[in-house]
Amino acid sequence: MQNKQATSFMEATGVIQYNMTNDYMFRYILQKNKKVLKGLICSLLHLQPEQIKNVEITNPIDLSEDIDGKDFILDINVLLNDNTQINLEMQVENKHNWPDRSLAYLCRSFDQLYRGQEYEEALPVIHIGFLDYTLFPDVPEFYAKNMLMNVKNHRIYNDKFTLSVVDLSQIELATEEDKAYNIDYWARLFKAKTWEDIKMLAEKNEYLQEAAQSVYMANAEEIVRQKCRAREDAERHERTLKRDMNRLKEENATVKKENAAVKEQYAAMKEQYAALATRIEELEAQLAQKK
Repeated sequence: MQNKQATSFMEATGVIQYNMTNDYMFRYILQKNKKVLKGLICSLLHLQPEQIKNVEITNPIDLSEDIDGKDFILDINVLLNDNTQINLEMQVENKHNWPDRSLAYLCRSFDQLYRGQEYEEALPVIHIGFLDYTLFPDVPEFYAKNMLMNVKNHRIYNDKFTLSVVDLSQIELATEEDKAYNIDYWARLFKAKTWEDIKMLAEKNEYLQEAAQSVYMANAEEIVRQKCRAREDAERHERTLKRDMNRLKEENATVKKENAAVKEQYAAMKEQYAALATRIEELEAQLAQKK
């Protein structure tokens, strides 16, 4: 447990109650602290801090409102330097729909032209998902960047359309380039279980230190912990419903197979009965002839 008298994550010890893989905590930290948001974007997009003039969340939520079971999406839309749209989302549970879901989000963000605007005025859009599972197990990758591309000559069709994925379960696959921009450190900070882990990660990076302190302060607030717990409860409830639904589907499939088997047996018995009835008629006819 964290020390109640501590005022800094550097003084805290033990287990972190809620880290940034909790999607409410993820949203809370990035909406409350622009420095953390800026540092994360710098790492992900390979930018220097001075290259970011302005970063604005365009879909802020009221952090004081209750988060109920209907609020399963806590993605963050960001306008970077007034010329690039970025969508950030934390997704720990594999719902088996990420490629279609992320593409839908990306298309929705891209289709933002006002009446009278030219198509070339559309802002570049970047969707970045933080997943705690491997999207394509046959080709695991820590930080993947996907764009529209000609499959023959690999020419980029349009560089305004980017889908990126950070696989939090494959941090060991981080490339030297990923490490140079501390993307692996951010991933480890998101998943950190103890304050000791966070101290080591944030030791030499001011943005990671800012994130660590924000996580500490958020965990110290009862209302934030309640909402993080509500998100966990909602996810747990969804998993339970999904498990029960899958069980019922399996039972239904089993019943269908059993019914099909019974129908086959019934059909076979009918055929046997018909054959026996025909044979009886033949024998009766032969008997009648003999008489």
